[in-house]
Amino acid sequence: METVKQVLYYTMCVSLFAKLKKVSPKDAFNYLNTYKGIDFLVECYDAEHTFSLDDAVDDLTAVCKNNGGTIE
Repeated sequence: METVKQVLYYTMCVSLFAKLKKVSPKDAFNYLNTYKGIDFLVECYDAEHTFSLDDAVDDLTAVCKNNGGTIE
């Protein structure tokens, strides 16, 4: 079960991804959802939240690229 802290973390990651990749938050969420970035955040929360948000965005970028995404 997801806690409030986890949901806030996911929200911060999506928001920073959107900002750094220069897309809207809605488009960022849809992209991350399509290319398994959201799944990655949920499945790897225990480890991922111990790193910086910039590291999380780098990891999300790599995960999505490995699943067919094109945003660098």
